[in-house]
Amino acid sequence: MRTFRKKSKEVHCFLNIKNDNFKTRFYLRNHLTFIKSLFKIHIMRKLIALFMLAGILFAPVFANAQEAESDSVVQEEETTPVVEEEPEATPAMVDDDIVAEEQSFHQVVKEKFIEGDPLYMTPVLICLILGLAVALERIVVLNLSTTNTKKLLNKVEEALASGGIEAAKDVTKSTKGPVASIFTQGLMRYSEGIEMVEKSIIAYGSVEMGRLEKGLVWISLFISLAPMLGFMGTVIGMIGAFDSIEAAGDISPSLVASGIKIALLTTVAGLIVAIILQLFYNYCVAKIDSLVNDMEDSSISLVDILVRHKLTGK
Repeated sequence: MRTFRKKSKEVHCFLNIKNDNFKTRFYLRNHLTFIKSLFKIHIMRKLIALFMLAGILFAPVFANAQEAESDSVVQEEETTPVVEEEPEATPAMVDDDIVAEEQSFHQVVKEKFIEGDPLYMTPVLICLILGLAVALERIVVLNLSTTNTKKLLNKVEEALASGGIEAAKDVTKSTKGPVASIFTQGLMRYSEGIEMVEKSIIAYGSVEMGRLEKGLVWISLFISLAPMLGFMGTVIGMIGAFDSIEAAGDISPSLVASGIKIALLTTVAGLIVAIILQLFYNYCVAKIDSLVNDMEDSSISLVDILVRHKLTGK
């Protein structure tokens, strides 16, 4: 009877400790989720502000260019003499023109890159290359870190029942992934008690989470930097357009066309790079959240298995 009461008190103590640690982990997890949501809102506000700035910059120039173009069209209509209509081109000539106009995607991108001025397009391209390199590396690492936690827990429980803690350690050491590493650290502290096992799991879980999030800050940097570099090219292109207008003393589409083209191409390039990298960033964040949830759930299950093993001795 005394032995039964003693075991009941131990179980009650272990369950209270586990409940407190579970509340702590639940609070930390909610806090991290709240911080991530604030960070995403901050990025969206920056992008919206940049869009508004581009609209303010482009509106007066486009209006002036459109007015000048309409005036020049009216003047040309007044001064252009009547020209006799030329005979239609033969089908063979039309086909040749269509073939000449058709270009591959690679050629179009190359032409737009040159038209946008390589001086301003090259930094945007560097952001895309580096961002994609980091994102692909993170995707490969995160996919390799995925573990079948249910299968691993079953193996650990069977090893505990058949060979004890040492057999369970062999199972976790032979398995790759952050979950198996956390299990190994917890099993190494089993001789010090269940409380030390939980503390070890929590501490090493934070370390593994930091490893999973490694590199995301660089992707976020390139997402913010690419539109800024694009808008810098936009501002410089607009300055060149206004300098041309000032030198000529008159507004005409031919004067402002080159500056506006550079402005638009650099802006589009920066936004495209930011959109592509944002998709990869969101995928990595979602993958990390999934892995962290698996780590938390499997860690709680491991503690339950160890409590049962210690109470039953099997």
